Amino acid sequence: MAIDARTLAILACPLCKGKLVWLAQTKELVCRADKLAYPVTDDIPMLLSSAARELSSDELEKMPS
Repeated sequence: MAIDARTLAILACPLCKGKLVWLAQTKELVCRADKLAYPVTDDIPMLLSSAARELSSDELEKMPS
């Protein structure tokens, strides 16, 4: 399942409160500002800093905006 635009509009990064980007291929919500990817498990966003993985600069460059 994809995160719809309406849901994405109300979700925010728990650290910086910034916009999140949905990556369907990896099922993650990405905060570009903090360089973190939050997993979406069973259609539930895991917006905990302990669940997030750090993104490399290469990953951020290859990501669609």
